[in-house]
Amino acid sequence: MNLPESRRGMKIIGITLLIYAMLVASHEGEFWPFSIYPMFSQAGNPWTRAMVMDVTDLPDEEIWQSHSLDSKTGPPVALREIGVDQIDYSNFISKTENWTDSRRNALRTMFGPENIGEARWMAAKVHGRMIGEDSVAIQIQPFLLVTADSVYMNPLLDESDYFLEENP
Repeated sequence: MNLPESRRGMKIIGITLLIYAMLVASHEGEFWPFSIYPMFSQAGNPWTRAMVMDVTDLPDEEIWQSHSLDSKTGPPVALREIGVDQIDYSNFISKTENWTDSRRNALRTMFGPENIGEARWMAAKVHGRMIGEDSVAIQIQPFLLVTADSVYMNPLLDESDYFLEENP
């Protein structure tokens, strides 16, 4: 029995949409245009990235103060030049939930004490958000001060910024 053309067309469209929906559902949204990549799905939402600044010459009383991108307190450290992948570093800073001694030492090891030398490097979280329709506010929050032999947490931050669990 032949279906009328319009009914047959609707059936084909329905099957196509069903297959498309199953693909989107089974790939956690990674099926364009429903991608989980921020450039497609999170435009305009607040974001956090990480950067490293050389704060060797900064006075101790200013080292832990938040500041804007325009007034950053030290020059950025070029991670590529010391063999650190920026994406790996940023993921390490943003996704670590409990900054135990071993995690802090892992960060120091990632930088390489020989690369740090006598310098002081600040691992900072950079928070951005939209203001209005066409402006972005960027705030740099000092997070971990790294030297060749130690890593210090920001005393101005709450312990919950470093430990998700109550007993680290």
